[in-house]
Amino acid sequence: MSGVGAKKGPTASVVEWVGSACKFATDRTDFRRNLLVNLGLFVAGVWVARNLSDFDLLVPQPLA
Repeated sequence: MSGVGAKKGPTASVVEWVGSACKFATDRTDFRRNLLVNLGLFVAGVWVARNLSDFDLLVPQPLA
């Protein structure tokens, strides 16, 4: 049974979500979308740089 009210499996919905996310990210004609994607990637990079570093650059390093 396929129709308007038919339920999709979890795999189909995940594939559909990934496809729509890729289409959203690669649409070259929409400035606001590109701005949103670029800002999101920038924020993710800043978060990684701040939270996954193992050392503090302001603390004196050991002389070993």
